[in-house]
Amino acid sequence: MTNHVHSLVTQANEDGLSRLMRYLGGRHVQYINFVYKRRCTLWEGRFKSSLADQEQYLLTCYRYIELNPVRASMVEQPQDYRWASYARHALGKPDELIEDHPLYVALGNTDETRRAAYRELFRYQLGDAGLTEIRTPSTRDWPWARSDSRIRSKPCWRAR
Repeated sequence: MTNHVHSLVTQANEDGLSRLMRYLGGRHVQYINFVYKRRCTLWEGRFKSSLADQEQYLLTCYRYIELNPVRASMVEQPQDYRWASYARHALGKPDELIEDHPLYVALGNTDETRRAAYRELFRYQLGDAGLTEIRTPSTRDWPWARSDSRIRSKPCWRAR
């Protein structure tokens, strides 16, 4: 995307995401500013996060993120977007930055059956309800849960 980044991250420990964002907001920004001879922040504001508590939501997140450049008319197909994982997950293109999530691995017993199952997820665009289902929790820092049990009393973790 030209003005924001989507990352689907599974933490290895409780403060992993916060530590990653702190690193990106500190050392990485220093590096970018040095290389490009600039003096400013890299990010417009704080990162937003949403805890996914169900497998189906995680698959919906994959679809939302992978199809975002298509919705924005940046590419015609999700595999054409350089920074997406679709080419890795759906077509088997090697990508050393991507580690397969256990949910992706569970899509099939072989690489080809997993890739076919992943491609099948993208057979249809997300409708308005699916887009809202993704956007609402993440923009408000809510954990995602079934709509009848969404917790609205406190936001998810925040980087400090």
